[in-house]
Amino acid sequence: MTHKGGVKPAKKNKAEEPELEPLCCCEYIDRNGEKNHVAACLCDCQDLDEGCDRWITCKSVQPETCERITETLSDRLRIPWLRGAKKVNISIIPPLILLPVFLRVASWHFVLGVVVLTSLPVLALWYYYLTHRRKEQTLFFLSLGLFSLGYMYYVFLQEVVPRGRVGPTQLALLTCGLFLILFALYRAKKNPGYLRNPAGNDRSLGGGQMECQNRKGQEKTKGFPGTDKSGSLNSRTLKDGLTGSSRMLAGSPTKMKEDWCAKCQLVRPARAWHCRICGMCVRRMDHHCVCCVGESNHQAFVLALSIFLLTSLYGITLTLDTICRDRSVFTALFYCPGVYANYSSALSFTCVWYSVIVTTGMAYIFLIQLINISYNVTEREVQQALRQKTGRRLLCGLVVDPGQYNRGFLRNWHLFSTLGTRPFHHPAEDIV
Repeated sequence: MTHKGGVKPAKKNKAEEPELEPLCCCEYIDRNGEKNHVAACLCDCQDLDEGCDRWITCKSVQPETCERITETLSDRLRIPWLRGAKKVNISIIPPLILLPVFLRVASWHFVLGVVVLTSLPVLALWYYYLTHRRKEQTLFFLSLGLFSLGYMYYVFLQEVVPRGRVGPTQLALLTCGLFLILFALYRAKKNPGYLRNPAGNDRSLGGGQMECQNRKGQEKTKGFPGTDKSGSLNSRTLKDGLTGSSRMLAGSPTKMKEDWCAKCQLVRPARAWHCRICGMCVRRMDHHCVCCVGESNHQAFVLALSIFLLTSLYGITLTLDTICRDRSVFTALFYCPGVYANYSSALSFTCVWYSVIVTTGMAYIFLIQLINISYNVTEREVQQALRQKTGRRLLCGLVVDPGQYNRGFLRNWHLFSTLGTRPFHHPAEDIV
């Protein structure tokens, strides 16, 4: 009787709750919790009106106003979708608009091509520095990379293939390379090896929980008990099985203080680092560019780089062989008479140079990755060694070897080839 009496009020309260009306394809719930419509994206925006007025009257706009305008636009930029409009990340839009415009403007004249192709890398590096310093996640570079692949392939199909110099087999090889790049990028975007708090699910610790995953870098934690050296740290040490030469000092207070992540509330295994952009600790973290590269996706990242370089060089060769006949690839890249005589060849030549610039940057990253793998060192460890002045500079400064994990060339590559093949709960030093 008591059980039934206790259940009835719950059913009554549930019945009294108002049912939410289903959203149509153009409706959504905005950041204020109110129902809004896609067609009203520019309505009731006082900050945008104020900013436009000050811009027209040549007055400066306050940084706080610009931030509010950006937040409002990012919240209202949506596309119609089933059961409510979906939000579109505003950072993916600039490459879709600016890249075709810049490349087509650069095709008008040789001087314009030099100016545009020189300014594009500068703008990209400036934007990377801006977002990296603010610790912000952005889809700009992912959008730029994917759209660059798609647009280069589109120009190749529209301007190069119709000339008849590219055969079906060559086109098939280039297309297969493009799909392999996308597949490798898909694999590289997966979980890099995020560390979870093992005490978050341990009820014996008093129900302490932790919210560590926040994609915007705003980590917040709930009461995590036992942060003293004799409490949860020792249990964490026993649970992770801190063994090996790299953990000889794990019992000392200084070593524990170095390995303790205050934001994720856990003791990091060897070679794990906290990514300030992802807001989580990552096993054997290498770096963060388009995505976080760690223990679980490092192989896919290197594979994506290698496939991209081969496909890009092959596409550049086919294009130059078509628009600059009877010349070697290197000669045609710097001397191709009459290439600006018609717009089609000028656009193809401009896209070739854009691809060369991007390929050169990726080749440098690929070279650094190969050298670091050969010495069994990550990019994050290189940066730490440079700050602490504890590493040896080798190969004209291309690599900094801390000497802690280097086991020889063949052994290092064997260890890299076996990353991620062991159970995920094993310490990272057993794998690397």
